[in-house]
Amino acid sequence: MANVILGRKVGITRLYDEEGKNIPVTVIQAGPCFVSQIKTTETDGYDAVQIAFEDIKGRNSTFQLIGHDAKAGLAPKRFHRELRLGAGEADAFELGQEIGVDVFEGTKFVDIIGTSKGKGFQGPMKRHGFKGKEATHGVKRKHRSPGAISGRSSNLGTGKPKKGIRMAGRMGGDQVTCRSVLIVGIDKEKGLLLVKGPVPGPNTGLIYVKEATRLYKQKAAIAKAS
Repeated sequence: MANVILGRKVGITRLYDEEGKNIPVTVIQAGPCFVSQIKTTETDGYDAVQIAFEDIKGRNSTFQLIGHDAKAGLAPKRFHRELRLGAGEADAFELGQEIGVDVFEGTKFVDIIGTSKGKGFQGPMKRHGFKGKEATHGVKRKHRSPGAISGRSSNLGTGKPKKGIRMAGRMGGDQVTCRSVLIVGIDKEKGLLLVKGPVPGPNTGLIYVKEATRLYKQKAAIAKAS
């Protein structure tokens, strides 16, 4: 079973290693999370565990969720996520069990899932990185234009642009996964997880962290050596 935890993005900072090299890191307030439900093959047809994160006032929750968390002996929680398990792995959990950042002790790389910042409706230069038109004489009020779509407007005789053509539209606000992110440090007392590089989403955004499921040769060698 892969180790999993929910948290919030705190922000970015920098650390210096023993050689004085600057390492950009993102700080994540990881957990504490609690087991709010355990599913087994006998009762639900599959094995899974549901974890809950962050206290919430009862007036901001629903009667259904309040009762659901109360069955596990928990106060109302804001976020709930389910993790599928293999056969028999659910027996290792108990209702109300606390899951802290120490679950990643000994783990070198993690996958981080978050929701990217919503940018609203944007043009093709910002959304797709188009270079735009020339800033020379003769180009009037067309500097950020995407250009003509020409024959692409003929899609099987429908007269509609083909799906997937890069044009202006809504940008951001999508689920983004950063794979095989290096863990730089863990602060058990404060429940902080420090990872190298950027993490999707704004500060205070919800972050889903799990043990990396796919490593390339170079990172696999680093994880094996540690």
